[in-house]
Amino acid sequence: MVDRRKIEIFYSRLSKRIKNFLLSKQSREFFVFLLFFFIAGAFWLLQTLNDDYEADLTMPVRLRGVPNNVVMTSEPPSELKVRVKDKGVVLLNYMVARNFYPVNLEFSDYKGTNNHIKIYATEFEKKILSQLNASTRLLSVRPDTLDYIYSTGKSKYVPVKLQGKVSSARQYYIPDTIYNPDSVLVYAPSALLDTIRYAFTERIALEDISDTTKYQANIRAVKGAKFVPNTVGVTFPVDIYIDKTVEVPLIGANFPGDKILRTFPSKVKVTFQVGKSKFKDIEAENFIIRIPYEELLRLNASDKYKLTLRTIPDGVSHVRISPEEIDFLIEQVNTTNVD
Repeated sequence: MVDRRKIEIFYSRLSKRIKNFLLSKQSREFFVFLLFFFIAGAFWLLQTLNDDYEADLTMPVRLRGVPNNVVMTSEPPSELKVRVKDKGVVLLNYMVARNFYPVNLEFSDYKGTNNHIKIYATEFEKKILSQLNASTRLLSVRPDTLDYIYSTGKSKYVPVKLQGKVSSARQYYIPDTIYNPDSVLVYAPSALLDTIRYAFTERIALEDISDTTKYQANIRAVKGAKFVPNTVGVTFPVDIYIDKTVEVPLIGANFPGDKILRTFPSKVKVTFQVGKSKFKDIEAENFIIRIPYEELLRLNASDKYKLTLRTIPDGVSHVRISPEEIDFLIEQVNTTNVD
């Protein structure tokens, strides 16, 4: 257990030492030093604050009275950076104890042409100065021009389109790009609205993906236009390639009625890569190998015919034919008219 007696003795000795120190000559000299130090510091601060300085202040800005049928299609600034010059004490008051009211601008006072409003700093300087001391000099305002572009209810839906590069890992492929939503509403002045065909995403760069990937993409900004929504979900489904082989018959094309084609072999193997999701959907019937009569006529009797695929189904790649060349025979058919 803690010895209470020892604790009382410890605190008694500690308090006695502190009391002796405060009543000592060294203690008095230390406190006198502190007093003069703070007095000197106060005089220095007053002298410093009495000099002129420059400082940046921030004031909110608002465009009021926007009609219900007007949509602001550009992102107007929400604050002004005001550079001023005055005594240090005045600037300190601005930065510590002063909250500025918004610089309010009435929409009806600044109606522009072609749905475009430009308000120069000289037009609202008085509203800034009204919140400053008379001694304060206004040096600059940034931005020096407020630029507003708006639409009076003009809008249309445009499809979303990917901008960038997305690639899959080896043996994988991306069969589709899915947007959610696949189209967005765009507001803009008529002249600009007519030129917008797509809502492009900001540039996306994804490499070597091997699994279905979801991405939240921002719509690329267009000056004077507003997209709703301005972000879309983009899904990149990923599938894996699988090898498959089918036997495809050889078909003669454009042969006269009294001639038929004999090929050796009559069927060839077609090997290809297809996504796992389509593996069962792709069969021999999806491939056609035609051998035109006119092409055979240009060959010598000892020549072999090199096969080519006339159609390749969607989602199929790396197609190989075995054998690539075949022997053939054009056989005359005896036709006898029976009366």
